Amino acid sequence: MIETRHAAGPGAPLIEARSVSVGIDGVDILRGVTAELHAGELVGLIGPNGAGKTTLLKALGGLIGLTGGEVRLLGQPLTAYSPREIARVVAHVPQVTVTEFAFTVREIVLMGRSPHLGRFQLEQASDREIAARAMARMHVDHLADRIVTTLSGGERQRVFIARALAQQPRVLLLDEPTANLDVKHQLDVLETAARLAREENLGIIAAIHDLNLAAHYCDRLVLLEAGRVLADNAPEAVLTPQNLSRAFEVQAHVYRDPYTQGLRLSLTRSGNGHREPVQAQHS
Repeated sequence: MIETRHAAGPGAPLIEARSVSVGIDGVDILRGVTAELHAGELVGLIGPNGAGKTTLLKALGGLIGLTGGEVRLLGQPLTAYSPREIARVVAHVPQVTVTEFAFTVREIVLMGRSPHLGRFQLEQASDREIAARAMARMHVDHLADRIVTTLSGGERQRVFIARALAQQPRVLLLDEPTANLDVKHQLDVLETAARLAREENLGIIAAIHDLNLAAHYCDRLVLLEAGRVLADNAPEAVLTPQNLSRAFEVQAHVYRDPYTQGLRLSLTRSGNGHREPVQAQHS
C-alpha cells in the first residue's frame, strides 16, 4: 500500500523526472528531460506543437513506458507502485476525454473515488460528499443529473477535472485544461488550479497553450523544445525574447501590464520582409 512507503521529506519533490527519454515507433519524443514538482506550486508546461508536453505528462503519470531515465513519486521509483497506488496520489486529465456511455455527471465524478475503494466496495456517504465538493469546485454541480454526452466540450472538460479532484490527489496533471473553454471558464479553471496548489498544498502541472495565461497564473514554467527542457524557472526568466525565438520562431516583446503589473507578451512572426502580428497562444 502506498501509505507504507516513505513519503518525500519536507521540501522534497512530490514527483520528478530524472533524465527521462521516451521513444515511440523509433522516434524520440523526449530526450533526457529532468524536471520536478513540489507541493504548493502550479507549474506551466509550455512549448510548440510536438515539443513533448503531452508525452511528459503521460510519463509522469505512469501512462507510457520510458526508454531512458526514471520518474520518482514521493521519493520512490514510480515503477515500485501499482497503478491503483499511483491513482491515489496522481490524477491525470487528458486534453480530450471520450465517453460513449450515458453516465450522469455525478456518476462520472464519483468514478474518481475508485482508487480508494475495494474491488466490490460501493461508494459511501463520504465518497459522495467528496464528489459533491469537487463538482462545486469546478462549477458543474448544477449539471449533476445531466448525461455527460449531452454537455458541451467545455462543460465536459470541467467535469473530468472534477473527477480528478475527487481522487483527492497530491499531484494533478492537466493537459490543456483550458481547451474548448470560453474566456470566463479559462480564467476560472486556472484560478482554481492556483488556489488548489496554494490552499490545499497540491502540486499541479498544466500544459498551457496561452503564454499570457501561463505567465499570469503559474509559479514556474517549464519550456520544452524538440523534446528537451529549454528553460525551467520563474515566468519572467523563461519568457525571454531569446527563448521564445528559439522555441516558437517568433519575435517577442515582453512587458509589464500597466494595470495589473503582470507579465505580458506581444509576439510577431517574421516573413518576407514584413512582420505579421500573432496571438500569444501555442499548443
